[in-house]
Amino acid sequence: MLSHGLISVIGRRRVMEDAVSVAIGDIKGYDFFAVYDGHGGAQMAKKCRERLHVIIREELKRRNSCNGGGVEYWEELMTASFLRMDEEVSVVEEEEGPTVAEMRTMGSTAVVVMVGKDELVVANCGDSRAVLCRGGVAVPLSRDHKPDRPDEKERVEAAGGRVINWNGSRVLGVLATSRSIGDQYLKPYVISEPEVTVNERNESDDFLIIASDGLWDVVSNELACEVRHRHY
Repeated sequence: MLSHGLISVIGRRRVMEDAVSVAIGDIKGYDFFAVYDGHGGAQMAKKCRERLHVIIREELKRRNSCNGGGVEYWEELMTASFLRMDEEVSVVEEEEGPTVAEMRTMGSTAVVVMVGKDELVVANCGDSRAVLCRGGVAVPLSRDHKPDRPDEKERVEAAGGRVINWNGSRVLGVLATSRSIGDQYLKPYVISEPEVTVNERNESDDFLIIASDGLWDVVSNELACEVRHRHY
């Protein structure tokens, strides 16, 4: 079993909107780790925590393949899984409490890491991040989807939206990430399609850090790895 730990700190917020998911041995050949950063409410992050690893497992079984699929294989599989997750959270069940209008303004980022024997598969949608410490060097395995990232800004504007600087760059002056699961009211500008990377593991890999922007907005990749090395 992989050695791992997790921590969630609410900070000054009234409600914890983030969620963490760990599924060891639940997906054949891989251990699953994910961080979900909710906004507008906690429901989307909770739904992702409950369902996304299950959906990925189903997609793997449906394709009758797991290892050695390559980047294109994993891009197709993760994109299908994230889109399914997005479709599921768009369905409002009245007994849950929030109204349709409220649910349409809720969303969550999602960064997923699948740890296999020989590879690390990372799927990221939003501004959470996965960082690998390899031989003492911090190596980002995902790229943040910030609205002012040049290619993301171009995509948003090509879809008819705008990126407005309102206490930081935001899609339509509202959302500080350009990709997420949920946020139905901001489609098609905010999309749920993940970016996927596949990296071979090697003996110099020390550990992974997966976290939301609550960490990365104030701590660099290098400092996070240094602190982990220093105290553990």
